[in-house]
Amino acid sequence: MYITIQKKQIAIVLGCFVLLLAAILKFSRQQPTAAVETLAANTNWGLGFGEKGKQPTGNASPDFLKQYNAYYVGAADKKVIYLTFDAGYEAGYTPAILDALKKHNVKATFFVVGNYLNTSPDLVKRMLAEGHIVGNHTNTHPDMSKISDMESFKKEISGVETKFKEITGKDLQKYYRPPQGKYSVNNLKQANELGYKTIFWSLAYVDWYRDKQPTKEQAFDKLLTRIHPGAIVLLHSTSKTNSEILDELLSKWEALGYTFGTLNELSGK
Repeated sequence: MYITIQKKQIAIVLGCFVLLLAAILKFSRQQPTAAVETLAANTNWGLGFGEKGKQPTGNASPDFLKQYNAYYVGAADKKVIYLTFDAGYEAGYTPAILDALKKHNVKATFFVVGNYLNTSPDLVKRMLAEGHIVGNHTNTHPDMSKISDMESFKKEISGVETKFKEITGKDLQKYYRPPQGKYSVNNLKQANELGYKTIFWSLAYVDWYRDKQPTKEQAFDKLLTRIHPGAIVLLHSTSKTNSEILDELLSKWEALGYTFGTLNELSGK
């Protein structure tokens, strides 16, 4: 009898283990999005670089981002660069940047904040006249990951839209870049609900410190060695170095076989 009871206990334990394992597997199959959202809930956009000439990995995958009309990189099999500039204020270098872009017939996207629209309307008009896209970098450049309600989120977005329309008489194209790359999954949903495509990046370097600009060599070390197919490149128009190297940089990228695309082409608009 002892042996029989022991066998029954073992059978019960094994049965419970099998049921528990099945439940775990079923739950994991049913909850992939929740797991990915947990991973993607980082409030700082980040990249991991591997092999030279290959696309970096982001802290959210292209497939995950695409469900919210968000992007950080283009196709891995096409040597196309999508050039973008963040414009928080005008430091006097944008005209030279626009000159270099015009010389190479490259169309870029300039993500502007509300202050830029107030202080530099003529440059914004020139961007449009020369075929560039002007995108939304929020009205006051806050940490958007801390904004959870739609009303506050929309206020930051609509402030830029309104000023842009007053200056140009046109509607702003709906491309949004979170200031400093700080975001939440909720922000991605909010932007998408407002009709915006969120644009991160797959290549950038430390070019935003006004009094600590990188040398030409330091800039090329990052921007040439880490370039890759489908790169969404983030540069700052406030950078003196960028204004001085852009002509040569574009030539070097072209010599490597790269062409330049627009965010409209990237997103299939």
